[in-house]
Amino acid sequence: MRAAMLRLFGAKLGRNVRVRRTAKIEIPWNLNIGDDVSIGDEAILYSLGMITIGHRSFLSQYAHLCAGTHDHTSPLYPLIREPITIGEDCWIAADAFVGPGVTIADRTVLGARASAFSDLPSDVIAVGNPAKPVKPRVFSRET
Repeated sequence: MRAAMLRLFGAKLGRNVRVRRTAKIEIPWNLNIGDDVSIGDEAILYSLGMITIGHRSFLSQYAHLCAGTHDHTSPLYPLIREPITIGEDCWIAADAFVGPGVTIADRTVLGARASAFSDLPSDVIAVGNPAKPVKPRVFSRET
């Protein structure tokens, strides 16, 4: 039901997208979400700029994607709408933050409460504030 409502407001959603009822979404027409994506409880998709989420990625509860900021070098603080890209097979864990203009490459995990202010490469687990890769993401078996 939630996916159908988002589509009515211009979101581009793939098949089998699950959005928990408590997720908060700003400007849905700036969303492009792939197949088999799950958006958890109380997640925030602040899509002032475009937010793209690749196939089979997960945003856990309280994850926050913020695709907007202000230019602090101007006394007028004009709005900047920078896109966020989350690759395929990624996991943005509980209470993690992804800032404007950030790309999280395929198969990367952003750990719980981590904050990504710059791009993260593929196939890593990144933690901390600011988030840094701490080890490669290695799969125990193929499914």
